[in-house]
Amino acid sequence: MTDPRTLELAANLEAVRARVEAASAAVGRPPATVIVVTKFFGADDVRRLAGLGVTDVGENRDQEAAAKHEQCSDLDLTWHFIGQLQTNKAKSVVRYADLVHTVDRAGLVAALDRACAAIGKVQDVLVQVNLDPVQRRERGGVATADFDALVDTVNHAACLRIRGVMGVAPLGEPPGPAFELLAGLSSRLRTQVADADIVSAGMSSDLEVALQHGATHLRIGTAVMGSRPDVRYRQTQGGSHNEGEAQ
Repeated sequence: MTDPRTLELAANLEAVRARVEAASAAVGRPPATVIVVTKFFGADDVRRLAGLGVTDVGENRDQEAAAKHEQCSDLDLTWHFIGQLQTNKAKSVVRYADLVHTVDRAGLVAALDRACAAIGKVQDVLVQVNLDPVQRRERGGVATADFDALVDTVNHAACLRIRGVMGVAPLGEPPGPAFELLAGLSSRLRTQVADADIVSAGMSSDLEVALQHGATHLRIGTAVMGSRPDVRYRQTQGGSHNEGEAQ
């Protein structure tokens, strides 16, 4: 007999996939990749998701992500690191992340490049752009004025491969203009790196708008996983969290 949590996740996934398919069809594009954001939730839920056909999971914090990856190493999953990344965590993150979404400064490029060189890995990365009208450091992302310079820095890194762009819609603002800006930067990037075609944009509340503006990857947390679990789980993972689905 299927347990209630698996049934809950299955119903939520079905609803999200229906939203994605409808929004993608409306703009004449293939359905985007749904990255299920599993922060705050345990490895047992990751296993349930894999059993339901999920192939991509996203994590925000290295300590939680590393432990969860180890517990689920037998599963055929693509692991996305989507949180703000401190340079001192680069060595750990490159050991499990298939795609790092949040490269936003030259110092992080250097740290990731060194970490990958030490283990003989080429790491796929996205350049995160700060889409807030007024830049706020806690949100992460490179300023649009510095985008080309950062892209050049990544392209000169020996062990990093740029795959596209990532952005988070501004708080309290309509997401459309921000995602339109991100789409323009994606087009600009592809003139330099033809296969850098990933646009990571859109979360539970704004996925339809993101798809209208060319998102290829969606970072979906609450709409699939539900409300955050009891704080006791978060405490076992190394303290409190304050990130959104993709910060």
